[in-house]
Amino acid sequence: MATETVAKPKTSARVHVQRFGTFLSGMIMPNIGAFIAWGLITALFIEKGWIPVPELGGFGTNAEGVANLGLVGPMIKYLLPLLIAYTGGKMVYDVRGGVVGAIGTMGVIVGAGIPMFIGAMIMGPLGGWTIKKLDAIWHGKIRPGFEMLVNNFSAGIWGALLALLGFYGIAPLVQAFSAGAGNVVQFLVNNGLLPLTSIFIEPAKVLFLNNAINHGVLTPLGIQQSLEQGKSILFLLEANPGPGLGILLAYMFFGRGAAKASAPGAALIHFFGGIHEIYFPYVLMKPILILASIAGGMTGIATLAITNSGLVAPAAPGSIFAVFAQTARDSYLGVALSVLLATTVSFLVASVILRTSKNRDDEGDLSAATSRMEDMKGKKSSVSSALTGAGAGGTAVLTRPVENIVFACDAGMGSSAMGASVLRNKIKAAGFPDVKVTNASIANLTDTYDVVVTHQDLTERAAPATSSAVHYSVDNFMNSPRYDEIVELVRSSNAPETADGGTAATAAPAGAAGAAPAAEAPAEGAAPPSDILVADSVVLTGTAATRDAAIDEAGQLLLARGAVDNDYILAMHEREESVSTYMGSFLAIPHGTNAAKDHIMKSAVSVVRYPEGIDWNGKQVKFVVGVAGINNEHLHILSSIAKVFTNKAQVAQLEAATSVDEVLELFGKVNA
Repeated sequence: MATETVAKPKTSARVHVQRFGTFLSGMIMPNIGAFIAWGLITALFIEKGWIPVPELGGFGTNAEGVANLGLVGPMIKYLLPLLIAYTGGKMVYDVRGGVVGAIGTMGVIVGAGIPMFIGAMIMGPLGGWTIKKLDAIWHGKIRPGFEMLVNNFSAGIWGALLALLGFYGIAPLVQAFSAGAGNVVQFLVNNGLLPLTSIFIEPAKVLFLNNAINHGVLTPLGIQQSLEQGKSILFLLEANPGPGLGILLAYMFFGRGAAKASAPGAALIHFFGGIHEIYFPYVLMKPILILASIAGGMTGIATLAITNSGLVAPAAPGSIFAVFAQTARDSYLGVALSVLLATTVSFLVASVILRTSKNRDDEGDLSAATSRMEDMKGKKSSVSSALTGAGAGGTAVLTRPVENIVFACDAGMGSSAMGASVLRNKIKAAGFPDVKVTNASIANLTDTYDVVVTHQDLTERAAPATSSAVHYSVDNFMNSPRYDEIVELVRSSNAPETADGGTAATAAPAGAAGAAPAAEAPAEGAAPPSDILVADSVVLTGTAATRDAAIDEAGQLLLARGAVDNDYILAMHEREESVSTYMGSFLAIPHGTNAAKDHIMKSAVSVVRYPEGIDWNGKQVKFVVGVAGINNEHLHILSSIAKVFTNKAQVAQLEAATSVDEVLELFGKVNA
């Protein structure tokens, strides 16, 4: 019988460039503080700086006639590339990937003899990815007690090989690329063509494609130019706040509705805060305004070229404060004129467009434009609430379809997994199978979710890390009425997209560009681990009479399996004291705290039934499920348990079960 298949939609080239740019940005942005430190030291202490100091600026010779090394050269040649490489490797494979990536990058640095930022952005992720693949080869095959030996020597040997590859293979290629790109830039400068780059840069900013250009090309070339000349115009090609400020000022004077009302606040955030994406929705409301941005950008670049001005290091974020902090000593007038004239030209062009536009009704639909901006960005905007407003009490207001929901608890292991499973099933049943429902620990939350669900005692801890998400607090994990509210929110927020046959944009997955990973639901039909729940870990008649005794009883079953140590059982009690693991439907799932994960040797689940019930903080519990999980291996069984306990008939069958096999059967033959 033929099976109909549905082709997966192709990802556009724009999205691929966005993702590439985001990855590059993820390596650079966490280290901007180091760039700023280098820029300040350079501006102050080099020979042409404000306070020339040979020992710090790296010029002149010491008393013995040896050239001063200084801080400037070693920081730019070694520190910054190694930081970038480590960050890139860590993004791919945590600390282990970062270390191997940094080792490999050292070969590129020594081989090239110049600052190797492009080389670092290659070798860092390459080192992380390759050591990850190597570790996968012998995963689970190392004899106990030899793990540290194998891990250390494999990282050391592979890192050394990568360093040789970097020295002999990557360094010459990157050197050639840098020289070629530098020649192109110099050609544009010599022929007065550099302002034309605004034709590409300004639209790329609005489409979130600028990171690939800025962090992949302009910043590395600018650093090299700054090292040689003491400044670079390239740092201000994209970071100039003038073009965006001009557009926002035009809306302040000639806009209408919400756009006019919100423009002053947006201008402050843009100009002083350096968050340029806040003006993108204003351009998206009237795309022809990109001409104003281009005109302003070209004017700013031309001014910099004429006055021979530049910055000593990247200005990030693109705030006027950051721009002036990194301005070269001889460039303050030129940089100030660049920003002022770019703002003026952009304002004049945008004003003409706004005043002469025939259809001005679309200027009021700022929420729709913000939503389109977030769709193109691929995730929620950190400043969207400044444009669309916030709900009562600071609750975020969604401006796009709900696509990414996280259920968070302290450890991200038991309660959140069960709650996520229940909610996921409800959302699928409502006809939205593509909505992503994950679970995570509160410590790993990032502001990349549309909706965050937590136990009512944990909401205050989750809110600061996910300020732009809609928050729901629950006290019953199995059948909370708030789940129906979330389903309705999913339905209403996706309705505009599905009514005309369109599809909602895919949100950035948790764990991408520095996001924290969240546990996914097991795929339908996926084979679960074979020994998570075994017959020996199921007790039909528990002996405990209190909550704490029941936790001990469930924990001892895990201990007997060799899945945990005694400290983990203590952590189960600690977890219970902070937030109850009562789930509803006569079920409790005690598990350890997030800090106790090191005390788990392997994934396991225990089930203890108490036919007469025990008191669990004022709630009656008849089933106690002890949980210990590594790498989300236990999620399949928790999903099965959640399905059972949301079905009253199956809960009744569990209560009436007379054999362990009946219990395992009801949980869907999880060990099949």
